[in-house]
Amino acid sequence: MNVLVTGAAGFIGFHVSKYLLARGDSVVGVDNINDYYDPNIKLGRLDMLKADDKFSFHKIDISNKEDMEKLFANNKFDGVINLAAQAGVRYSLENPHVYMESNIVGFLNILEGVRHNNIEHLVYASSSSVYGANTLQPFSEHHNIDHPVSLYAASKKANELMAHSYSHLYGMKTTGLRFFTVYGPWGRPDMALFLFAKGILEEEPINIFNNGDMIRDFTYIDDIVEGIVRVLDNPPQGNPNWDGDKPDPATSYTNYRVFNIGNNNPVKLMDFVEAIENAAGKKAIKNFMPMQPGDVPSTCADVSELEEAVGFKPNTSIQTGIDNFMAWYKEYFNK
Repeated sequence: MNVLVTGAAGFIGFHVSKYLLARGDSVVGVDNINDYYDPNIKLGRLDMLKADDKFSFHKIDISNKEDMEKLFANNKFDGVINLAAQAGVRYSLENPHVYMESNIVGFLNILEGVRHNNIEHLVYASSSSVYGANTLQPFSEHHNIDHPVSLYAASKKANELMAHSYSHLYGMKTTGLRFFTVYGPWGRPDMALFLFAKGILEEEPINIFNNGDMIRDFTYIDDIVEGIVRVLDNPPQGNPNWDGDKPDPATSYTNYRVFNIGNNNPVKLMDFVEAIENAAGKKAIKNFMPMQPGDVPSTCADVSELEEAVGFKPNTSIQTGIDNFMAWYKEYFNK
């Protein structure tokens, strides 16, 4: 296959590209290398990908309509994995406009490229954030998600709605993936694991929000990648039992699906910190803080739909995943 991976210099995009290349696919990577976090880590990921001659890279912002049209016109893609987005719940409170440019306008350009070039399947990143104010857990794709609590979450729900409309209008095959707190080597420096590891190793205080009373369905990067690629290889078909009188949000009469990808094994934040302490061989200096706007106290994924559809569910233990991350972190930063 020849696969377009947007956000290829990002955390998940890098790992997905590496996996596809290893199995023999060609990958065209796109990224704008913005400075939301240190671009050097993005450039380091790209350097590893560029070592494979089946990888080519274009520095493009997906919100640039002309550049995206040229990209699609000049390449024949068999599939598209859209992982380019402005990430981060808290940052969406500070800089809301960038979320509209990347996550809405950029996603529209992706949809148009897929539509006009008869591409077999579009897989795109959604987020567990779409569950918003929902409290019934584990979160299921069959639940209503009409109450986002951040603009980031709202932009991700909008992506799902936009994809459905294109699947309906043009018969496009689209699959949205709701990621649950992804972590692992080459991770994002703004994420909790990175910040906690840095603080613990340097014996600096770490900020623990909601006074530590948080639960997250932390999901290891290798499990996320396996899920993404299996979904890519299994485009959705319409659900013949879909009923407009009782509309199921997870499926449709058209070629549209959404899936959770989570570990289905939620972990208390303090247990997560303890696992990092174990890997670091040091105790954390904890600075307990109140809940941040836009955050939710707990996430847990029901992944039964993913397992039924592609025969896979995430299974990497927290300690194994953190040990792998810490080994990478110490080597990368010479700690």
